[in-house]
Amino acid sequence: MKYRNEPIYTAAIGAGRAMFGALRVRRTVIGSQNLPAEGGAVFAMTHFGYLEFALVEWALWLHNHRRIRFMAKKSVFEKRVVGSFMRNMKHIPVDMKAGASAYASAVTALRTGELIGVFPEAGVSASFTIRDFKTGAVRLAAEAGVPVIPIALWGGQRLMTKNRKITLRERVGIPIVMVVGDPMMVATTDDATTATARLKRTMEGLLETAQKAYPLDGTGQWWQPRHLGGTAPTPDEAAVADAERDLRRAEAARKHK
Repeated sequence: MKYRNEPIYTAAIGAGRAMFGALRVRRTVIGSQNLPAEGGAVFAMTHFGYLEFALVEWALWLHNHRRIRFMAKKSVFEKRVVGSFMRNMKHIPVDMKAGASAYASAVTALRTGELIGVFPEAGVSASFTIRDFKTGAVRLAAEAGVPVIPIALWGGQRLMTKNRKITLRERVGIPIVMVVGDPMMVATTDDATTATARLKRTMEGLLETAQKAYPLDGTGQWWQPRHLGGTAPTPDEAAVADAERDLRRAEAARKHK
């Protein structure tokens, strides 16, 4: 299948490659043979930082020059400049209060051979452990008749993440390990909750592989989860912090009405 040229997407990828090159990001990809050369697929990714989408697209572009359409919050598309880029790159806006339209758009895109990128955790995990998954990824794949491609990334949180100010110097020379798992098929007759639990177990295994392959010892480091000897918040501590932040945002929104 021949994919038509998209100048804005190509330019964005070029800008990302230039940025990662300037930062001397060291990339290792395990399982690149599982990146699909053609046809639709749902890319399900771990979410520990804000640049995983760019890191995965970077790896895919170098592998076979394909593009991913990411599902992102509608508010991102409402920003004047960023929103224009997002629309031109055919990413899909998601209204958190009414997601049916985004879901239908994603299914249509998958059936026409597009790759859709989703974060099953629906938010960055500040504990750097995998949180509970939403069922959207497996439901999309089942309805469109395409595979789920599970992907775990480790190290991306050291570039940009939640609740942490990272200096430019700290970002230079960061190693990134990406593990791409075997395609996972989900039938329309499969229970979505059961299939999602299977996806989560698979991605936990991929994450463990990525962490073992990581070339640096994270003992005592902020970017390492607590159960592996780091100082990151525990899942419970991160959940409390997230709830407090959501409460502050809701209060701020109420005051501005």
